[in-house]
Amino acid sequence: MTEKILFTLQQSGIAVITFNRPHVHNALDLEAMQAFADLIERLGKDDSLRAVILTGEGEKAFCSGGDLADLSERRSEADAFTMIGLMGDALLALESLPVPVIAAINGYALGGGSEIAITCDLRVIDENARIGFVQAKRGLTPGWGGGQRLLRLVGYARAMEILLGARVLRPDEIRSLGLANRLMPPGQALAGALELARQFAQLDPNVIRSVKTLLRAGLRQPYEEALLTERALFPPLWVGETHTKSMDEFLNRQNRA
Repeated sequence: MTEKILFTLQQSGIAVITFNRPHVHNALDLEAMQAFADLIERLGKDDSLRAVILTGEGEKAFCSGGDLADLSERRSEADAFTMIGLMGDALLALESLPVPVIAAINGYALGGGSEIAITCDLRVIDENARIGFVQAKRGLTPGWGGGQRLLRLVGYARAMEILLGARVLRPDEIRSLGLANRLMPPGQALAGALELARQFAQLDPNVIRSVKTLLRAGLRQPYEEALLTERALFPPLWVGETHTKSMDEFLNRQNRA
């Protein structure tokens, strides 16, 4: 694993991925993009996983997207297809992980970094956080799937305003748009994300994965099909060890009362 992407996996099954290029506000060159994609593919095969946290090294940035200095020599349409294919597929794999994915945002998430941030299921931000879909200022649109995800999160009109306005959003705006789950003091976004992840990790792993499955079904499937997906997830949990034990404990308390 290149040092441009740091990775730790705690015994509780919480993985922490850190974009580690603080000298360029954690921008990603192609080597870092490939390392990130390879790591997400590996995590998709890890049954011990309970939650994933993405964050940036240092206090200034989560991720500022693609490294323009590195990418400036790659100016053909073929180069563009290679980059957006690599990161687009990586983010599709990231959102398809069967466990909660949390962005811990200290500082700036700009351009492609904003696309990574909204791919995550949850976002914990601190008071220094800024999210900016600034691609239009550089003559671009989102290319890693951020446009479609933003549309689904905030609606058509707001997504249009955000993408064409190309402004950097402050924490109060991020929260009012529903793009942040928690606001933390400066420098505490990762601590807040870890607190959430540890709370989730205490649950039955089958429950964690089932909750994400039923919610993703609601985004991807017609309503009636999503209802059937949700219904199919319930019976195995009903007869599962966690629910059976919980039910027995409840009945025992009732009998002693």
